[in-house]
Amino acid sequence: MKSYKRERPTFPKRVVITAGMPYGNKSLHFGHIGGVFVQADTFARFMRDRIGSENVIFVSGTDCYGSPIVASHKKITDENSGDVPQDALKDLESYVTYYHKLQAKVLKEYQVEPNLYAASALPPSSEMHTDVSKRVFDILEAKGTLIKLAAPQFFDTRANAYLNGRQVVGKCPFEGCQSDRGYADECSLGHQYMPSELIDPISILTSTVPELKDVENWYFDLERYLEPLKAMVSKLKRERARENVRNTIEEFLKDPAIHITRKEYAKLIESGVTFSHSALIDEPKKPSVTYTFINLSARDYARKVLDDASIRYRTGKTLVPFRLSGNIDWGVPVPPRSDMEALTFWVWPESLWAPISFTKTYLNQIDKPQDHWTKFWCEPDAKVYQFIGEDNIYFYGIAEMAMWMAYHDVLPEVLADGHSENQEHFIEAIEKINFPTLVANCHLLFLDSKASSSSDVKPPMADELLMHYTSDQLRMHFLSLGLSKRSVSFNPKPFNPTMNAEDQDVVLKDGNLLTHVFNRLVRSCFYTAQKYNEDRIPLLDVSEEMTTLIEKGVLEYELRMHEQEFHKVIYTLDELIRGTSKYWAKHMKIADDASDDQKRLQVLADAFYAVKVIATLLHPIVPESAEHLRTRLMLNESLWDWTNILASIDRHMDHSSNHTFNPIPPQYDFFVRHPSQL
Repeated sequence: MKSYKRERPTFPKRVVITAGMPYGNKSLHFGHIGGVFVQADTFARFMRDRIGSENVIFVSGTDCYGSPIVASHKKITDENSGDVPQDALKDLESYVTYYHKLQAKVLKEYQVEPNLYAASALPPSSEMHTDVSKRVFDILEAKGTLIKLAAPQFFDTRANAYLNGRQVVGKCPFEGCQSDRGYADECSLGHQYMPSELIDPISILTSTVPELKDVENWYFDLERYLEPLKAMVSKLKRERARENVRNTIEEFLKDPAIHITRKEYAKLIESGVTFSHSALIDEPKKPSVTYTFINLSARDYARKVLDDASIRYRTGKTLVPFRLSGNIDWGVPVPPRSDMEALTFWVWPESLWAPISFTKTYLNQIDKPQDHWTKFWCEPDAKVYQFIGEDNIYFYGIAEMAMWMAYHDVLPEVLADGHSENQEHFIEAIEKINFPTLVANCHLLFLDSKASSSSDVKPPMADELLMHYTSDQLRMHFLSLGLSKRSVSFNPKPFNPTMNAEDQDVVLKDGNLLTHVFNRLVRSCFYTAQKYNEDRIPLLDVSEEMTTLIEKGVLEYELRMHEQEFHKVIYTLDELIRGTSKYWAKHMKIADDASDDQKRLQVLADAFYAVKVIATLLHPIVPESAEHLRTRLMLNESLWDWTNILASIDRHMDHSSNHTFNPIPPQYDFFVRHPSQL
């Protein structure tokens, strides 16, 4: 490939791509597919073409453990409700197996093909995941980053049961939080807090107010990592990480704070209570005052003082100890210690290292050595890309990164004044760590609001969409939405009761680029060559006008894929396909009007060249249709190799001197519409 004015992006030599793990108590809904999996699969397929499939590992899997699984299984079993077969309800393993198979089936229908779609509780990955979990715990313990903490846990006295995760609902305690509900120690927007901070808790088991009882668990000492995480954010800014990732992480890298309304603040002043190790921020135009504290212990002492004085307050976002263990039976066992036995890992931390378990499982399947995973996860010429929803940035961007630092021997000390070492102390060490890249998408809304199964109009499950659209159409649409920048509404006409029969279905807009515009172009090339050139592709030098158009599009596409800006990838394809179609219409008319056979052959050569390049660009996006086009062209699989992206078309012919394509009948479609649209 010749030199260009624009500097081309550099790609890693090996990559791991992960997609957020769906819970094992349901099939996939449109948000799983449209918000994460299509983007992850597209990028994985592009990287396979770009750096070689042997250098790409794409893993995901079913998140089998945790209280949501236990609660939903109990509810269905007790109420004999739902459409889950009875044999899938006999135990929790059968339950998650049923949904794991459903999820894998839906992914295949959407052409999403990880190297391994595993399940944390099921073979072949379960044994590996248990081993990796033990190793992670042992490493973190040996490096002094774990703490034993007796923290309050909700207990339902009527049910005589401790409550975990989503078995408790209430209101998030964070100032300004817009989540629709809080759970035991996190809200629906991913904010982390201690159980005692949850406002108005209710047990979902009995609809009563649960008690709080102290329970001892293992925690990762996340507060120690305040300064190293600040140094990491500086690195992310230089590397131009997604803005929502940087901003969300920074929101939690603040000193612990308490916000008190002016009415409650007047009570505080009247009581004469003061706080040590704190600073007061009183901005006259704001409806509340804020106290900041040097550490979490000082803030929690102030909370106790306020509680005793019956003064209401809200806490600010900050780092709190990250819980690793719990007392739920259905989970990965925590290595026992003499004073801490019969514990299991909380579902969130073990799901953070599950992609390593899945990577190791896959490598084991292809007979690679045990330590080969580090070549993909740790070495400087490799990269991990994690596709997630923005609600989960706290877990992946803060908790995971801090544990990753501990693994790489970044072990901050707490100084005598209660602060940790300054971030400048960690810059050199942080620069050496190859952190995963978080590809965090904003919310995929449904009919202009956040999807909820309790809404008047139920959001569709992923398989329901395939009753109205092809997977090609949906993949094109989901990629076009620009979720890297903002939340976007998914408005499928068949599921929108406010739309009329004559209204346009916006979901079809980008798919029409293929089913209409590109179909016409490719058909025209085939029919013209069938009529005038005996089913042969003219092997002529491509015109400068066409090579300029193609090279510009390829470079733009490559850059946007490198940045995971998929909506710009679709824009680039739109411009390239329409530009090629205009070229065809203009120059073929000239040839036909003049009955110029040589001109016609030149236009055919140019257009077939464009079609073969565009097919390569479409391969990660609509893989089955692109493969169908390749087989009709009778080109070999070197077409997908980016080494040949701008090579002449005969590079992909086994015998160019007598090469013919497979002719097509009248009204043939390479990119098809759904039968319901015909």
